[in-house]
Amino acid sequence: ECPLCLLPQPPEAFPTLASCAHRSCRACLQQYLRIAVSESRVQVACPHCPAALQPTDVHRLLAEPALRDKYEEFLLRRLLVADPGTRWCPAPDCSYAVIAYGCAECPRLTCGREGCGTDFCYLCRQPWHPDGPCAPALLVPSLAPPAAQPVQPEDTAHGETLAQAEAEDIKVCPRCSAFIMKINDGSCNRMSCAVCGCLFCWLCLQEISDVHFLSPSGCTFWGKRPWSRTRKILWQLGMALGAPVVVSLVAGVAVPVITFGIPIYMGRKVLAGALQSSLSGCQQCLSVTSSVLLSLFVSPIITAVAVGVGVPLVLTYVYGVVVLSLCR
Repeated sequence: ECPLCLLPQPPEAFPTLASCAHRSCRACLQQYLRIAVSESRVQVACPHCPAALQPTDVHRLLAEPALRDKYEEFLLRRLLVADPGTRWCPAPDCSYAVIAYGCAECPRLTCGREGCGTDFCYLCRQPWHPDGPCAPALLVPSLAPPAAQPVQPEDTAHGETLAQAEAEDIKVCPRCSAFIMKINDGSCNRMSCAVCGCLFCWLCLQEISDVHFLSPSGCTFWGKRPWSRTRKILWQLGMALGAPVVVSLVAGVAVPVITFGIPIYMGRKVLAGALQSSLSGCQQCLSVTSSVLLSLFVSPIITAVAVGVGVPLVLTYVYGVVVLSLCR
C-alpha cells in the first residue's frame, strides 16, 4: 500500500530512491515532483523525510522533457547564484549569466547571448550608465505606482497605505535578488530562498546564521520590525547589568534540580521497567537502588560540567558580544 495515496500497488510500482529507504508509488512521486518543479523548488526532499532527492532519481521519475529541462535550469541557476562573481543580464526576457571576477575597477559587462549584447554594470547590475553613478535598486514593478496614471486626492492615502503593506510582504533575496513573499500569518523571520537556498533575516535582509536572533542586532525571531535604537541600547544595558543576578538565580535553581532530579527520574524509569518484567521483589528493589545510587554519583559531575561550561559561555556573550555592540 502506498503511504501517500493509500492504494494497493504491485511491488514494481515502488521505485527505489538513492537518498533514503522510503517507498511511494511512482504516480505519487511523479505528481509530487511536478508540483515541486513547478514551484521552482530545486532542493526537493523525500515526501516522508528531509533527505534531498538525488538529481538522477528526479530525472528518472520526471516523464515530461519540459519539466526535466526546467529542473536542470534551476540546478544551474542555483550553482551560478552561489558564485559571488555571477551577474545576470538585466535585459527583458534574457536569463544569460556572465561570470566575472575582479571587475570592480572596470565594471562594464556585455551579455554574451546571441542577439542580446546588452551592456550593464558589474556593481549595481543595472544597464550601463556611463554618465552617472550607480543607481539605487529598482522597485518591484508591481509595487511601483504608475507615473502616468492620474491619482485622485482622496485615494492617495489609501494607495500609499496599500503600497506600504505590499512592500512589507514582498522583499528581495539578498543573494539572488529573487522576489519572495511572506504571508502575514505570524510565522518567524527566518526565511529560506527557494531559488538559491539562502537563509536570511526578513527584517534586515542579511544572510544569517543560527545565532542571528540571539545577537544584539535588534532583529527578533517574531515581529514585523526590528527594535529601535533606544530599545536595543536599553536591552543591552539591562543584559550587562543584570547578567550576574540572572546567572546566579539560574545556577541556584539548576544545581539542585539536576543533582536530585536525575536520580529521581532514573529511579522512576527503572521502577516502571522492573514492574513490567518478571523480576522478583528483591531483584526489583536491587535494580532501583543501584540505579539511584549510580545517578547520585553521576549527577554532581553532570551539574559541575553544565554550570562550569554554561556560566562562562553566557558571561562571555554578555560581556563580549553585547558590550562590544553597545560600544559601537
